[in-house]
Amino acid sequence: MKNVVKATIIDVIVALLILILIIFAIYMFLGQTIEENILLVNQVAVKVEKTAEKEAMKMNEENRLENYPEYGTQYATIEIPRIDVNLPVYYGDTLQILKNGVGHSSGSYFPGEGGSIIYMGHNSKKVFRRFSELEIGDPIKVTTNYGEFNYKIYDMQLVKETETDKLPIQKEKEILMVYTCYPFNNIGYATQRYVVYAELAD
Repeated sequence: MKNVVKATIIDVIVALLILILIIFAIYMFLGQTIEENILLVNQVAVKVEKTAEKEAMKMNEENRLENYPEYGTQYATIEIPRIDVNLPVYYGDTLQILKNGVGHSSGSYFPGEGGSIIYMGHNSKKVFRRFSELEIGDPIKVTTNYGEFNYKIYDMQLVKETETDKLPIQKEKEILMVYTCYPFNNIGYATQRYVVYAELAD
């Protein structure tokens, strides 16, 4: 009886080891694809309140752009040297846009207009997973097809997805707010956002 039990335990252990090896092999070969598909399900965008969206449309005439990009098109790149980020920025925040790069909330201003700019991206390895390494004073450069804008980080906050007041739309000062889901290694739906605040330097 003891021999039978011992043999059964050994068989179970061997089966578990084989299963672990199979899972590891699948992850090594398909890990990136699996992660991308999971991120597609993970809604990053924070809903901008309708009142804030209306406020954003009341732009100062002298700061308005001559030509606005079409929704879903790339109009800029964002560079964050400390974490080796150099990504395309698209106007809009759909799941497809966030799969391609960084999204720009349609309820916020554009660089150079003097108001709040809201960017978002997934917490994947290729996008914003290294946000925890950022420090106050770090530069962020946004290069558009109409100019280059340099920002400096002055604050970082962990907020709930429902705290829309932490991403205020205002037109008194040009502030770039960039956020991603938190925890950074989270897989699936996340209810917290890590927000980086940067003010226009030049």
